[in-house]
Amino acid sequence: MADEEFHHPRLAALYDHLHPDRTDLAPYLRLAAKSGARRVLDIGCGTGVFALLLAGRGVEVVGVDPAGACLDVARATPGADRVRWIHGDATALPPLRVDLATMTANVAQAIVTPEAWQATLQGACQALRPGGRLVFETRDPARRAWEDWHREATYRVTEVPGVGTVRSWVDVRGVDGQLVTFRWTYVFTADGQVLTSDSTLRFRGREEVEADLTAQGYTVEAVRDAPDRPGKELVFLARRPEA
Repeated sequence: MADEEFHHPRLAALYDHLHPDRTDLAPYLRLAAKSGARRVLDIGCGTGVFALLLAGRGVEVVGVDPAGACLDVARATPGADRVRWIHGDATALPPLRVDLATMTANVAQAIVTPEAWQATLQGACQALRPGGRLVFETRDPARRAWEDWHREATYRVTEVPGVGTVRSWVDVRGVDGQLVTFRWTYVFTADGQVLTSDSTLRFRGREEVEADLTAQGYTVEAVRDAPDRPGKELVFLARRPEA
């Protein structure tokens, strides 16, 4: 189940304005190009930014996401007809044979239950051709990123075309083992509406993720730093065996 900020039409339409810096996608684009991927499955595609970048490079892309409001934003973006959009998740995909499957940004962490996580890894593996690769990132739990998720550190004011001024911030609501729950608050100055969105992320360690990948039949090829966030993220590259 996606968070309210992805389901609510007003919040989904804001997302790309509030998160304009997508330099985090550059390593994924380089990997797709270097590996010669011609067919890509973008799991948790959101508003479609990465899927559309790939499609603009001539790649055949399938974007899947459980949040209909985000997919509405994606489908309304120029070039959207070059992507196959699926409302759902990786646990119930149509038959596919892709070269590369991706989970960018917080997608992997947003899959919080062990059952859903294992089913997602399995679904991605089934969608990959033999020898195809899965790549995703997750925050290194040792860095305890959630300790900076409070209003003083995250408060910002954004001018959104056609909407006006939006004030936003995040506060952690609770930490329970690997699970961190937090709330985004959005204040629309033009009409005074206040919307909130609660989220939970699971912070898995490197050994756990590698074990989960191996259990689903992957070969773990590499675990790297995110180039734009060294020491903060773990980037996993895993391959479906040839046979």
